[in-house]
Amino acid sequence: MTERVSSKDEVRAVVASARREGKTVGFVPTMGALHEGHLSLVRAASSRCDVVVASIFVNPTQFSAGEDFELYPRCEDADAKLLAADGVDLVWTPSVETMYAADAQVAVDPGPLAARWEGQVRPGHFAGAATIVAKLLNVVRPDLAFFGEKDYQQLVLVRRLVLDLDLGVGIVGCPIVRDPDGLALSSRNAYLTPEQRAAGLALPAALWAVASEVMLGERGGRSLEAAMRKRVSEVAGADIVLDYAAIVDPVTLEQVVSVGTTARAIIAGRVGRTRLIDNIEIKTPPGG
Repeated sequence: MTERVSSKDEVRAVVASARREGKTVGFVPTMGALHEGHLSLVRAASSRCDVVVASIFVNPTQFSAGEDFELYPRCEDADAKLLAADGVDLVWTPSVETMYAADAQVAVDPGPLAARWEGQVRPGHFAGAATIVAKLLNVVRPDLAFFGEKDYQQLVLVRRLVLDLDLGVGIVGCPIVRDPDGLALSSRNAYLTPEQRAAGLALPAALWAVASEVMLGERGGRSLEAAMRKRVSEVAGADIVLDYAAIVDPVTLEQVVSVGTTARAIIAGRVGRTRLIDNIEIKTPPGG
């Protein structure tokens, strides 16, 4: 039976009880407005851990000025039911006051990984994200925590955070889940009109195009980035404004001059008032 709690002490008590029984603990942090992508993380956690904790918390500190914090979809009760149906043992729904003391002064500096791409477009975003992830992990203290690859830069940053701060948590990246038309699942997809959604399909189309170029022998990072932009223009024209389209090292997130064994293609853009991000792993064929 799924238990739902709001305080840190209640979470710690449940986890401590599981530890006494020799059970492993998995953790899935979410901001709610759940979709199949989130639930795939829950199922991954259930397959690898004895007890699964999931949090629902819309974190105000990771929203930059002018972003959609107030409008961000909130459906906590419905989300809790979805988590329970997929086997989550503990649903944690803290308030802002629970997570941030009124006189809080210390935050996590996310370092140089946060300075580019999403960090450049969304100033302060990763400082807020890194701080809340550190706080959540410190409360739950799981064996494993599960994050989706759609927010790839966040995943890389969380791995670095855990390493540098000696948090002792295994970070598991889980594959992107897509709708049948190819659009990566996101809570913000609900904002899109049918026409905007069609324009948003330019992002996965661009990623698949660049993966195809690599399979055909192209290795130049700048040429592949140009191919991504060209494909976006062909699919969406002026209906999408790109923030970036880059070929990066999967660990450092620095642009690569030439694709070696593997790299990551990352892309982000705005359709109307909605920002979409996506990425794909690109590999050179064996012997290629």
